[in-house]
Amino acid sequence: MEPFVKHTGVVAPLEALNVDTDQIIPKQFLKRIERTGYGDVLFFDWRYTADGKPDAKFEMNAPRYQGASILLTKDNFGCGSSREHAPWALHDYGIRAILAISYADIFFNNCFNNGMLPIVLPREVIEQLFVETRATEGYSLTIDLPEQKIIKPDGSTIPFEVNDFKKYRLLNGLDQIGLTLQHEEKISAYETKRGIA
Repeated sequence: MEPFVKHTGVVAPLEALNVDTDQIIPKQFLKRIERTGYGDVLFFDWRYTADGKPDAKFEMNAPRYQGASILLTKDNFGCGSSREHAPWALHDYGIRAILAISYADIFFNNCFNNGMLPIVLPREVIEQLFVETRATEGYSLTIDLPEQKIIKPDGSTIPFEVNDFKKYRLLNGLDQIGLTLQHEEKISAYETKRGIA
């Protein structure tokens, strides 16, 4: 998993409440077992018209937001089923961080398991970021995980909280397998002692 230390990226707004995992990645695309190949179908029902063309009414389709790597959204993002395909789709699209008022718990944890940083911010901060993002084409933020702050274009900062263990995992690019492999020598010694290896 790619470490997350300091990231600068264009912000894309998704002004919607209770975005569930079936909107993030619809069920018809869950047949794949790989973690890649989902970026093109992220928000499929919103991004495309019935004939498969990009829907100009969907704000994230605007040229100014192409290549965005920070998603700005609202309350209860990632609710619904626990499908891990949802963070896979966001990551494959290029999203490295999400800024929201609140998240569904399972989705929130799945983000960390897949190398993305979900940040919880107060409603008034999120609302102001929507205003600023729309007011300036190419609006970018820098997210400094070690310092736990978001740096705005004018140099002002927004502090954020993150669990120490989740922070450690992101900084070191460790998913659950990576965490386990840190103890590979002890696991091998145990298996040898038990006659498993």
